Amino acid sequence: MRKLHLNIPDSVDKNDNELAVLIAAKLYEDATLTSGQAAELAGLTKRSFIEMLGKYGVSIFSTSIDDLESDIANA
Repeated sequence: MRKLHLNIPDSVDKNDNELAVLIAAKLYEDATLTSGQAAELAGLTKRSFIEMLGKYGVSIFSTSIDDLESDIANA
């Protein structure tokens, strides 16, 4: 896994954990990551990550075929 260092302005009222969830949610929304991968990036369980998606306006219904197949395999 790669590490990314960002310089976030002090005016952004989010802590590191919130920023990680926000980035993971966007990458999940864009179908760049599966829900499991995004949950890992966010430092959450898959269930907790899915529960947090609504807070960021992201639907839990992914249009990614890979994500669907992964969810079916894990069911």
